[in-house]
Amino acid sequence: MHVQLHPKHRVCKLMLAVAAAVMINTTGMQLAAAETTPAATTAPMQCATEATPRYTKTPTGYLMVLRMGDNAFKELTKLAIAEKIPSASITGIGFGNVKFGFWNKDKKDFDAKTLNSVEMASITGSVAWKNDQPSIHMHGVAGDATFQAYGGHILDFEVTTGSMEITVIVHQRRLERGIDPCIGANVLGI
Repeated sequence: MHVQLHPKHRVCKLMLAVAAAVMINTTGMQLAAAETTPAATTAPMQCATEATPRYTKTPTGYLMVLRMGDNAFKELTKLAIAEKIPSASITGIGFGNVKFGFWNKDKKDFDAKTLNSVEMASITGSVAWKNDQPSIHMHGVAGDATFQAYGGHILDFEVTTGSMEITVIVHQRRLERGIDPCIGANVLGI
């Protein structure tokens, strides 16, 4: 004897069958991927040396990890030259000694202040070119052990304890930086 199901029940039964098939297919794909994908291996963490890589390629550019004694400007300059970066936006965080500058429009120069052993809560900037050399422009906010925050144009940065992580998002067009004659400061040309 064949029992006729109500149309609602037939739809529910069909939906259950489809859901089961999707679950079985998804599980099968995950198992197949697990069997064919090699496990990621990470080398044990070691003290950085001159030979330690400072950056790795990402889908949008590069990720830099600088270690104690590294100078952020020197390492970014080396990266821009080695990888022929036309221009880029940068963001970062890290520990170090930072030299901030505040633009003094009357002197047409920076009033500088160095802060030692600070944590950079935020770094943002750009990579462009000036006179066929990379021109790095960074601003940041640093906090000290008392949780006081300071910020401004970064004139220099050396990594101390910990590390510094910089994300470099590469742009396809080469951008040049030059002195704006009206204000006497470096300005990014677009």
